[in-house]
Amino acid sequence: MTQAPAVADLRTRLEAALDGAARAWLDQATAEAASHPGQQGEKPPPVWELRFAEAGRRCGQDHADAARVLLLHAAGANPAALARVYAQGTAAERRAILYALPYLVQGPEALPLVEDALRTNDTRLVAAAVGPYAARHLAPHAWRHAVLKCLFTDVPVEAVAELDRRAGADAELARMLGDYADERTAAGRPVPDDLHRVLALTDPAALPATGTPTAPATPSTGEEQES
Repeated sequence: MTQAPAVADLRTRLEAALDGAARAWLDQATAEAASHPGQQGEKPPPVWELRFAEAGRRCGQDHADAARVLLLHAAGANPAALARVYAQGTAAERRAILYALPYLVQGPEALPLVEDALRTNDTRLVAAAVGPYAARHLAPHAWRHAVLKCLFTDVPVEAVAELDRRAGADAELARMLGDYADERTAAGRPVPDDLHRVLALTDPAALPATGTPTAPATPSTGEEQES
């Protein structure tokens, strides 16, 4: 499948961070995925699903998210395939699928995966779940609760894609945030700084100008840890 610019850029940066053996593995694995994406219910599962599971060992944990996104993209994984691999996957594998959603799914078909991640208390899954796909497709009520989930679990609100746009002039979100702040204060607990930041965005005067939607979140290629 033709690589979108964001995917091509992700691959370029990942290859620059990998050693020769890992690059060779990635080349082979993505070529296999593109050539043999498999069919729904195929037994045994297509080889790319096995490669998806071993990406952390082959490329290193710092690079596994990016490698897995590239594998999913090469295979052209549809929502049914994504749901199957997500259901069978580890937390790290599920996180990579969440990162891949904006690259692979145009409509809301994969929202059940986002909703599942938001029901967990795994902060890495929650952070991945509130990316561009959620910003594009989560209904207002569910999105507001996703923002609150970030506050409950200490996930920085910087992880929430298009926060300014979606929070802007949202009176119901402002009410929910105020209630949560009151509960924290009554319990003698500090109110998170991020709550004040989001609350400020709900002021109609702070509504941002309409702009280009956020691009897909870029999975870490490990360069952040190396800098």
